Parts: sequence; structure tokens; C-alpha cells
Amino acid sequence: MKTNISSVLKNLGIQELNPAYSTGNHWAASSNAKTIDSYSPVDGKKIASVQVATADDYETVMKKAEEAFVFWRGLPAPKRGEIVRQFGDALRESKEDLGTLVSYEMGKSLQEGFGEVQEMIDICDFAVGLSRQLYGLTMHSERPNHRMYEQWHPMGIVGIISAFNFPVAVWSWNTALAWVCGNVCVWKPSSKTPLCAVACQHIIAKVLKANDMPEGISSLLIGNAVGDMMNNDKRIPLVSFTGSTRIGRMVSTAVAGRFGRSILELGGNNAIIISKDADIEMSIIGAVFGAVGTAGQRCTSTRRLIIHEDIYEDFKNRLVKAYGQLRIGDPLDQHNHVGPLIDVYAADMYTDAIEKGKKEGARFVVEGGILSGDQYSSGCYVKPCVAEVENHYEIVQEETFAPILYLIKYKTLEEAIALQNGVPQGLSSAIMTLNLREAEQFLSAAGSDCGIANVNIGTSGAEIGGAFGGEKETGGGRESGSDAWKAYMRRQTNTINYANTLPLAQGIKFDL
Repeated sequence: MKTNISSVLKNLGIQELNPAYSTGNHWAASSNAKTIDSYSPVDGKKIASVQVATADDYETVMKKAEEAFVFWRGLPAPKRGEIVRQFGDALRESKEDLGTLVSYEMGKSLQEGFGEVQEMIDICDFAVGLSRQLYGLTMHSERPNHRMYEQWHPMGIVGIISAFNFPVAVWSWNTALAWVCGNVCVWKPSSKTPLCAVACQHIIAKVLKANDMPEGISSLLIGNAVGDMMNNDKRIPLVSFTGSTRIGRMVSTAVAGRFGRSILELGGNNAIIISKDADIEMSIIGAVFGAVGTAGQRCTSTRRLIIHEDIYEDFKNRLVKAYGQLRIGDPLDQHNHVGPLIDVYAADMYTDAIEKGKKEGARFVVEGGILSGDQYSSGCYVKPCVAEVENHYEIVQEETFAPILYLIKYKTLEEAIALQNGVPQGLSSAIMTLNLREAEQFLSAAGSDCGIANVNIGTSGAEIGGAFGGEKETGGGRESGSDAWKAYMRRQTNTINYANTLPLAQGIKFDL
């Protein structure tokens, strides 16, 4: 491996054994003897260990967060934006090291690791501008000499539970917006990628310390039990959860049961419709990257290709040829296209899905399998595969977090849209066509039912300027751009009477 991982870890403050929690400027070990060992799926080697937080550790963090919120909400929003601006600059300085750690601990390609850190930088830039635009509305009152308007206030402590596939970017989507809105944040990262979170906390901690900020504005807690504590804690009015639909249901139930709010970013089962009027070369690139990028472990990964019958055979043959050119191996080697899955359990789920598909009738035109040999010694490297299926197959209706691509044939655009919508998930979708009528129909109310619908762009990836999220079993949450910031605030309607009488609404008379 050309990259000096030891140097990267040192630069990011990663130790052999890392503390259980941080309240920003302060790091603390736990009395708990339990640890989480982080192993790289790249080579199977142990990177470092992190202590697991206890219930007492959680209480310490929450008390600091409550105290910090009282201070932070009183700071003018542009001043909060200035802290976020400095965080963005600190990320620029650490981009190479943090991106490398993301690639090594998670397994995505080095370019995708760098891209994830760039997303963090971009959302910081977006949030800085937003800090001067937390606008409300002015409305006309029906009562004379009255003024009515609405404004937005911070909610308090925002709990963030993130997933392994984007171990740093999704956290930043939430924190950057939550911070400028006046909230403080408590983060429980995936236990599969804890070191990325520790590195991020070191970066923001330096910024907070340099600005003499109190503890508790940005807190980190390691350990699976932390998630349950957050979901059931009335002190946390908003929980943002990214993960599977199955766990998302439990999070939603727990948070709603205490009348809290949740932002849910759950499963995706994304399709690209390949029209007979598509640019074929562009479509091949979009389909292949969407299916194999991050080894198929993006919530926006392309799972299904719905191809017009007139071009089906030609497109399939071109796709098979493109798959034959993929290079699988160490993601830190930028010559490789595909890295490993996150762990051996993910590899087992991949092989189980292939077997289940074959039993249902899937016909594999590009065979899959787990790779063996010295360079694949971690047991996490698999072959991206392609299968011809029917949309109703049970395995096709599920989300398998692996590079398995399903091919489906269609005759009419109406049929293609019905197939695209005919799954429980509703995150990302796309159509490849040069036909304007097809594009507009796909984007109409009778078209894609997903939160994201693209034309001549694949399903994978999104810019931070637009709201990110999906419908149906994807959870309905929105993060990142547009007006997603409103999810992190509470709305308040205000009416001011500047008359010398007290007229009532709806013309009601109440004389004493």
C-alpha cells in the first residue's frame, strides 16, 4: 500500500485506544472495559480501538449539551455561521488525510473518500450563507392595527445516528445546518466506522477551542446502546437517523412515542429507465458507476435498469463488456474501480442475495462471487454482477447493499414508470432519454414517485444545494440543501396588537 496509514492516523489524532466520548473541547475515557476494534476491509488489518460509552458517559454528555445550548442559541446566527466557516476551512486542510481514512476504514475508492470530505466542505459553505437567511414570513392580519408574522427558533439538542457508508458526510449535513440554526449536536456514528467520527471530532474540537466555545456544542458517543438512549430521551427533540428501513421503523416508533421529531434517511431501491432514445454511451457510464460505486453500498446506488425492448439486447451486451473492464482491488490505488464491502457479513448477505435470486429465476449475465487471493485476504471483495429478472421477484423488491444489478425489459414509458415505482422504497430515480416528452412525463405528478428524479444523470450521488431524501419506506426525511434547514427549527406564529382596543379574531364579540 502506497499510502502511509500511520501518518494519516497521527495527523488526525487517532490513537491506538481512543476515548469513549467527547464533548467537543474535552475527551474522556470510560470506566467501561468494553472496546470496539476497527478493522479495515481493505486488508483486514486492525486500525485502532475505541472505548464504548456507558449510560453514565451519556448523561455527562447530555448535561454538557444542555448547558451549551443555552449559550449557543443566544449567539447571533451569523456568529454561529463563522464557527462553521472555520470548520469548513479546517476540513480543507485535512481533506487528504480524512478522505484517506474514509477510504481505508470504510472501503470506498480514494476519489470517493475525497469527494465525501468535499461534501462536508460544501455543506459548510452552504450553511455559512444560510446563517444570514433564516427567514420567516409576514402575513396580513384580519384585525385592524395588528401585525402577524412567523419566525423560527432552535429546537435544542439534535441527535445524529449515522451509517457506515457515508461515515462523515451525512453527519456534516446535519450538524452544519443544526449549528447555524442554533442547536447543539450529539453524534452516534456507526460502530463499523468509529475512527472517521473520532477524526471529525478532533477537527471541530480545535475550532471550538480556538474560539473559546463551551463544551457540548459538538459531542460524540461511541457504542450501539447509545442509539436507544437517544431515541428514548425527551431531552432530544429531534433525531436524525440514516440506516436501514428495518431499524428506521424502530427509531421512528420510539421517537414518535415521546412526541419527538425524526429525520429518516432509509433504504433505496433505485432504478434507471433506459429509453430507446437514450444516449447509450452516457447511459452505460451512469449505470455502471451507479451500480458499482462504493461497491453498491450507497443508498442511491443503482439496483435496477429498466431497458426498452428495442435496445435491450444491445444495451445488455455493452453492459457486460463494460463490467469486464472493471478493476477490483485496494481502493487506495486509484487505478481500481471497485473496493471491498464493509465486512464479511456484508459479503455473506451478497452471496445469499445471489442464491435467492437464482432460486426465483434470475439469469446472471455477469456472474458474481467472493474473490480470493492475497490481495483479497480480508474476505470482503466481491465481483459486481448483473442478472435478468422480473420486477416482482422478492429479492428485487428488497435492498441488498452490494453490487448486484438487475435488468428488466419494458415496452411503453407508462409501463417503465410503473416498474420504477413498483417497489416499497422511493429514494432516487432516473431516466436516460433525449426525448423531451419522455423526460417531462417522468418528472410529472404521474411519473417517478421518488424524492429524487433525474434526467440523463444516474441515481447515485447528489449535490448539497438540493434537499436530499425520499418517500415511502425511504422515510420521507430531507437533509442538506433547499429549505431542509426548517426541520432543525421550531416554527412560531406571532401576532402583535398595536391598537388601543382588543378586537377578537373571526369578529367574535366578548364585552364585559
